[in-house]
Amino acid sequence: MKIVKPCRGRTGPSRRRKAIEEDPLTPARDGATSPDQDLLLRFVERFGLLLSESGMPRMPARVFAFVLADDADRYTAKELATGLRVSPAAISGAVRYLVQTGMLGKEREPGARTDTYRIYDDDIWGAIFAQQGRAFGYWDTALAEGLELLPRDSAGARRLHETRAFMQYMRRELDETMKRWPEHREKLLAETAPD
Repeated sequence: MKIVKPCRGRTGPSRRRKAIEEDPLTPARDGATSPDQDLLLRFVERFGLLLSESGMPRMPARVFAFVLADDADRYTAKELATGLRVSPAAISGAVRYLVQTGMLGKEREPGARTDTYRIYDDDIWGAIFAQQGRAFGYWDTALAEGLELLPRDSAGARRLHETRAFMQYMRRELDETMKRWPEHREKLLAETAPD
């Protein structure tokens, strides 16, 4: 990132324009980027907005949409920042969220000083939902502990009991779906494979 040293007096338009043009994280004012990159970023913004409207924080949603649609298999935080035209600081919290929720993997090559982040290309959604399935176990344990603490006939205990029953049901359904998914995925990939 180009850092412009402050100068005495006012900063003229030509100096500001030059700083913007030399900063790789700032889009050019005239939109002078590659058409493919513009289309990718347009998708990222649309899909990221959809994800954020579904409850995912905005920056993790954008990062996930970018990694999902872009062609690379691994990214450093700097590469993500450059690709999304944001600051590296904005990326750190986003990748932390995505790793914690199982939507991205975090790796480090032997001897490397930088972490890389990757999407599970072998089975993107299968891997993500397998991670989510583990969360049901944690929730079940916490809800069971809560039920032990509350009086059985209280409204809170009724809500916790219903929540626990729902989570147990969803876990069973997810387990069954995940058992069927590999076969369905293979058929899908065979149907959509290029000739």
